[in-house]
Amino acid sequence: MSVLLRTAAELDAFERTGRCAVVMTMGALHEGHATLIRTAREHAGTDGTVLVTVFVNPLQFGADEDLDRYPRTLKEDLRTAEEAGADAVFAPAVDEVYPGGSPRVRLSAGPMGECLEGATRPGHFDGMLTVVAKLLHLTGPDLALFGQKDAQQLALIRRMVLDLNFPVEIVGVPTVREDDGLALSSRNRFLSAAERRTALALSAALFAGAAETSPAAVRAAAHRVLKEASGLDLDYLALVDPADFTEVGEGHRGEAVLAVAAKAGATRLIDNLPLTFGDVPQHQHTPAPQHQHTPGADQ
Repeated sequence: MSVLLRTAAELDAFERTGRCAVVMTMGALHEGHATLIRTAREHAGTDGTVLVTVFVNPLQFGADEDLDRYPRTLKEDLRTAEEAGADAVFAPAVDEVYPGGSPRVRLSAGPMGECLEGATRPGHFDGMLTVVAKLLHLTGPDLALFGQKDAQQLALIRRMVLDLNFPVEIVGVPTVREDDGLALSSRNRFLSAAERRTALALSAALFAGAAETSPAAVRAAAHRVLKEASGLDLDYLALVDPADFTEVGEGHRGEAVLAVAAKAGATRLIDNLPLTFGDVPQHQHTPAPQHQHTPGADQ
């Protein structure tokens, strides 16, 4: 049975065994989160410890964003976490994480956090990295698992861990999708039936792009799908280098991420696919799971 921990003191007193793996969430757990937890259990082993954090972090929400609207379903989250294999759920209150109020010292995501999601949501990644750093200190895991769906977030966390010498392994887990291709998200519950059909253009555009063989063709194919989607308010479509999230050029060889963000109705959604252009020696691949980009492959 998963244990509910509400304070840092309770977390510190919780007895752990073996390798410790943590999955950080903002709650409203769905099958994507359950996949992360099950993967954490595989990494930790039957004798290890799996911790899940549930915390809606106010630092990463802008003034006009959906902090108050964000779903909070702790009772259901506990059941999902337990069924997926978590040993404990750390679900602190805001004043437990930030006992002195909003922190005066925060991490900066730097230039890598100012593009794409960072451009649309100024300060979002600073707030995200600040709470992830704090939760890594509080939970003290051997490894932490994050979804590839939030590709820019995952890249920034990897960079933070590398640059600031955090003693933790970061594991990326592939995006979990519905049968129709829509990436699982806690915000999907806000979509009407018509908006959900519109939202399918995001994954359709990504898969259309992934069927092409050059950066220009990838972008063009994805844009064609998005332009045909009625009711979709596109924020960005970008093909970027996963190392720094700068746009890749036409001669790019190696890994890339095709990322998209758009609103269906009032709900903003993001999605991405990792791609590989050309033949890349195995040792050059990053640890993150990749979508192998093969001309004509069945997507």
